[in-house]
This record gives sequence, C-alpha cells and structure tokens, in this order.
Amino acid sequence: MQIVINPPVNEWEKLCSRPLLDFSRLEKEVRAIMEDVRTGGDEALRRFSKKFDGVEVNDLKVSEDELQDSGNFLDQRLKDAISLAAKNIETFHKAQKPREVKVVTMPGVECSMKYLPVERVGLYIPGGTAPLFSTVLMLGIPARIAGCSEVVLCTPPGKSGRIHPAILYAASRSSVTSVYMAGGAQAIAAMAWGTESIPKVDKIFGPGNQWVTMAKQLAASAGIAIDLPAGPSEVAVIADKSVPPSFLAADLLSQAEHGEDSQVMLLTTEKDIIEPVQIEIERLLNRLPRKEITGKALDHCRMIVFEQYDVLMEFINAYAPEHLIIATSNYRQLGEKVRNAGSVFLGNYTPESAGDYASGTNHTLPTNGSARAWSGVGTGAFMKRTSFQEISAEGLQVLGPLVEFMAQTEELEAHRQAVKVRLDYLTNQSNASWDQSIH
Repeated sequence: MQIVINPPVNEWEKLCSRPLLDFSRLEKEVRAIMEDVRTGGDEALRRFSKKFDGVEVNDLKVSEDELQDSGNFLDQRLKDAISLAAKNIETFHKAQKPREVKVVTMPGVECSMKYLPVERVGLYIPGGTAPLFSTVLMLGIPARIAGCSEVVLCTPPGKSGRIHPAILYAASRSSVTSVYMAGGAQAIAAMAWGTESIPKVDKIFGPGNQWVTMAKQLAASAGIAIDLPAGPSEVAVIADKSVPPSFLAADLLSQAEHGEDSQVMLLTTEKDIIEPVQIEIERLLNRLPRKEITGKALDHCRMIVFEQYDVLMEFINAYAPEHLIIATSNYRQLGEKVRNAGSVFLGNYTPESAGDYASGTNHTLPTNGSARAWSGVGTGAFMKRTSFQEISAEGLQVLGPLVEFMAQTEELEAHRQAVKVRLDYLTNQSNASWDQSIH
C-alpha cells in the first residue's frame, strides 16, 4: 500500500481517485446481449445461461415448492442467523418509512405530500461462488415495508443448474414475489424490458460485476430507474493507537477481498500505527482463500498521515467513501464532522462486516465518490413522493390574481386563462346571488 505523509490540498484529487474501469470495451458486448434479450425473450435467456453459466435452464421461474423447501437444505445455525439479520433490518427500515406531510400554506390553500410505493421492483442478486443471500434481505425487506405490490428477483443458477438454497430461503423470508434463474447483463435486460416469463419492472436494484453495472447504466439511459451508481467496493478507516492493529488490518482486508478493483484507505494522525498494521496485513493476508485477489487490490490502496484531524476530515469528505470506519478515541466527535459517506461505523467494535450482514443498516451504498450526492438504499428508495394540493374558492380569490400576473409575466397566456376563467366564474356567481337577492 502506498504511504503518503501530509499531502498538500492540490494532491487530494489524485489521492481520491479510484481504480480506473474501462467500460468502453464492455459496452458494445453488453448492449448486444441486452438487445438480444429484448427481442428474443426467454429463448435468449436460456441461450445465455448455457453460454455463461454452463447450465441448461428449462423453467426460468423457481417454483413455490422449491422456495418453501429451501430451508431444508440449510444448517439451522444459518437459518437462525438469517432470521436475526432480517429482524434487525426490518426494525431499522420500518423506522425510516416516510410519513405524509400536510400543510396549509395560506388560508384556503392546502398542500400535502404522500409517499407511494413503486409498484413493481426488480432485484438482482449475484450468485456463483459467492451467493449474496444477505443482499436479498437488504433489498427484499425494505421493498415489503414500502408496500411494493410485486418484487421480482433474478439470480444466476449454479453449476448444478439450481439456485443456492440460502438465496431462496432469504427470498421467502423477505416475501419476494417471484424468483427467476437468470444472471448477468441478460437478467438486467429481462427486468428492464420483460420477457414471456419475467415481467418488466419499474425500478432495478442490486449489485453485480462490471457486466451487470454496465447493463444497469444502459437500462438507466433507456429510461429504466435504477437504485444508485455502483462500482467497486471501498472503505476508508480513520484510526489512532486506541485500536489494535489486527482490527485495522482485518477491516482493510475485508473490503480488499471483494475484487482486484476494490480500494481501501487508512487515514491517521499517528504515523507510528502504520508499520504494525502493515505487519498484520501480511500475516492475515496469507490466511485468506482469496489472497491473490486481495493482494492485487492492495496494490492501489493507500495509507495517509495528516497533521490534524480537521484536515483529515476535510479529505474524507472530499473522498466520500462508500464505507467509513472511525476507530479513534474521539470517534463521536469525528463522526459529527462527516458530510459525505455512504455508511459510517463508529468505534473499535463496529466492523464494516456487521453492516454488511446483520446490524440493520443497508449495505447497498453509493461508491466512487457518489456519496457526495447519493444516499444508500433505504425504504424510501422503494417509494416515490407525490404532491397533492386543494384550493378553496376563497383561497383562489386571494392566490389567483398573483398566479395570473406571474403567468402573464412569463408570457404563458393559457396558464393565466386557467386561473382567470375560475375567477370570472366566481365573480359571476357572486353577482348572480346579489341580483337574485335584490329582486
């Protein structure tokens, strides 16, 4: 890992840069796959399953019986862990469900905001060697809480031609509506445009490799809503001497093992902690099954020493990490200075892994600096805001002339007339009542 001491501000942009991903070589191939699925439907999906997954798929949809029986293939300890994680995720995401807002902005004018569920959502769950059943919980549970009427899940089959039972069990635990055997860019295309078996969805959620990421970008460019900009995983760790070096090394490695393009950073004001952490990284790295991938990721990762915490926190907010661990004696004070981060982990006993699985927060987070403007997935991501307004006759008589004048100033005559005809009507009604009373 690169070690940097007190970098000047003019070097920050370079230090904040992520590993470059060349999507241009993928775009043509991914676009071709998606077009094939758009025009070829289920037949194209089966062909791609054979080509990319090495299995022949007859029924794309997983049966209810297979979903219900999935728990029979899992150890009770794993089922208990999934149940506990699901409970924590549900508790946190229920608490964040937005509530209706109703305001009288002036006499006779009432404005309100309702939060309505996205009706049909699609969840993409990577499978293969690392079946991400935890992501099923992270997406399926808030979708249910939001009230989505249909939750479609796509995930690739394993070499056995079946979906990992942990994914199916998590899907049934999350009240997912239907599960389909389809992976990669072709699954994103299926949910974006629909096939004979897989329905078209209104919004697509979920992580994936570069092929899936590119497919989501292309779907978004075609007007299909997606959850957030996604890229390689990353973590920044702020630390001092109060935390054991083994904790820090483990936190850094836990993100580096995601892939060769993952990025991890250690930031400190105490230079003395760097060497012990390096030693621990070397010791722990050799024990990892994915040590080659993890080692390559560490090649473009950094340890940065700052003189003051104020400067360090300004750098963090410029970097806007997906995950931010603050493992210092003054972690609460530093936590108050965070402006840009996907999810923050406070103190020595809050590893990022807890948020990945079971603490209750969501692990679907913005990467590559997009935390400056984007939030991680929550219950609100499965809902949309709709505004309502109701104006009484009395309210329009006060507000209407102002709207007329503003529309006239913008030279939008039809806008002005929409108000004027109502005001004229109210005036005539008033005059008619007065005339009748005279006679």
